[in-house]
Amino acid sequence: MILLRNVVVYSPYPIGIRDILIVADKIAVIDERLIVNLPHLKTIDCNGKIAVPGFIDNHVHLLGGGGEGGFRTRTPELSFSELVRSGTTTVVGCLGTDGVTRSLESLYAKAKALEEEGVSSYIYVGSYRVPPVTFTGSIIKDLVLIDKVIGVGEIAISDHRSSQPTMDELKRLVSDARVGGMLSGKAGLVNVHVGDGSAMLEPLFHLIETTEIPVTQFLPTHINRNLKLLAESAKWLAVGGTIDLTTSVSDLLEKRLQPWYIFSELLKEGFENQITFSSDGQGSLPRFDEGGSFVGLDIGKVHTLHEQMVLAVKNGVPLEKALLPVTQNVARMLKLNRKGLISEGMDGDIVLLDQDFNIDTVIAKGKVLMLNKQQLVKGTFEI
Repeated sequence: MILLRNVVVYSPYPIGIRDILIVADKIAVIDERLIVNLPHLKTIDCNGKIAVPGFIDNHVHLLGGGGEGGFRTRTPELSFSELVRSGTTTVVGCLGTDGVTRSLESLYAKAKALEEEGVSSYIYVGSYRVPPVTFTGSIIKDLVLIDKVIGVGEIAISDHRSSQPTMDELKRLVSDARVGGMLSGKAGLVNVHVGDGSAMLEPLFHLIETTEIPVTQFLPTHINRNLKLLAESAKWLAVGGTIDLTTSVSDLLEKRLQPWYIFSELLKEGFENQITFSSDGQGSLPRFDEGGSFVGLDIGKVHTLHEQMVLAVKNGVPLEKALLPVTQNVARMLKLNRKGLISEGMDGDIVLLDQDFNIDTVIAKGKVLMLNKQQLVKGTFEI
């Protein structure tokens, strides 16, 4: 049991200074002043600190990504400590371009390992290509029978690296994801990699206009890769869709394509609940010339999720709003009903920030992984 004393709570909405009692892996009680006299209670004085929900990163290459420049450009696996230091308590893993040398079985095993080490983890089945790789030969069966599978992705469209799927292929994929989600009680989300191609979001508009599949079944990502695609996304938001902004590319892009800046502008238009951030952590960030030839490679970093949230706050976005794309909005899209909020009965995933919004303490599933900026729990093979 953990008792957090005198902490400023953003649930993500501000509720003032409170005490929070975590029992096992759940938030048990939140009140102004708790009188608790129980054995095995760990009390943490949180004076001057801010409690926020643990961050949810909906798009991470747990096994590494890349390979577009040959075998030596395959990026390394994600370490447990990188998640802890980033305040990420829930992560969703995916395959990318390479569905050959990296498998769903390995992705599942990595997600299970991270869960055993201390965070919550889920995966998407599939990769860039259609038809998608699955465990059972069926998207529906994967969603129903395999615990960690919550959706399909990242499926590539409008990209020279995609399999150039037909509309019929996409319709079947999305309909299977929806039915599998309904049968399993999961999101059945289709995470869509949108590339630099001229079609942009056109395939997704075609799907929602010619089928009964709702716009909420899709999460197009990398929307901030260029200004033209960002402008196109305004129509997607207008019909009720959600867009995902990639934080790892922030150092490579101009201000207008920075996730924090885009969110601050869309906040003014009332789209605060339709934006999510994801890091694309450990994914390759390849650079190509005009002819499509590979010219260089960067690696996505999970800590950029927190960095972009802080930049939003330091540029005038209220903290309770800046938290939405990395907590509540993501939990709602993924149907993670016990995530994304500091509330009684929710999972014990809490990050304590200092007054400069730096990560001070990380609690995941009711266990303290970092305390007063000192990491207490590391991955099994980490020094």
